Amino acid sequence: MEKITSFTIDHLRLLPGLYVSRKDHVGSEVITTFDIRMTRPNCEPVMNTAEVHTIEHLAATYLRNDPVWKDRTIYFGPMGCRTGFYLLLAGDYASADIVPLMRDLFTFIRDYRDAVPGADPKDCGNYLDMNLGMANYLADRYLREVLDGITQERLVYPSETQA
Repeated sequence: MEKITSFTIDHLRLLPGLYVSRKDHVGSEVITTFDIRMTRPNCEPVMNTAEVHTIEHLAATYLRNDPVWKDRTIYFGPMGCRTGFYLLLAGDYASADIVPLMRDLFTFIRDYRDAVPGADPKDCGNYLDMNLGMANYLADRYLREVLDGITQERLVYPSETQA
């Protein structure tokens, strides 16, 4: 079988960042998939399911209520490896195009203190697996260490030719 694109990225050199993972064409439309990498793969602990689940609920709620992005948001969800999230947007975008959106999103998550949307047994299949405090912490860390003053090396995947 052919190796899928996401498995061709050198995860040993991948830093936390905001990357375009792929662009797909559906009819005449482009769907851009973003890799929101929050922890360094294979170098630091992955996120636990409770905080991943909480970030997912908060981010999906925020994005689908944002007046500019709600109709462009296709999907927000966790990577199986628990080092980050995928965001699929309708449109042809570069990573730099959504840095302001990501700053707003992660500021919202960092500052959120109310009941987690959808954390109820009738709304969610695993509503007890939530950790708002860690979601707040991880959002703050991503803002400080990645989004604030983001550089090109955290916007474009490392190439095979980079040392």
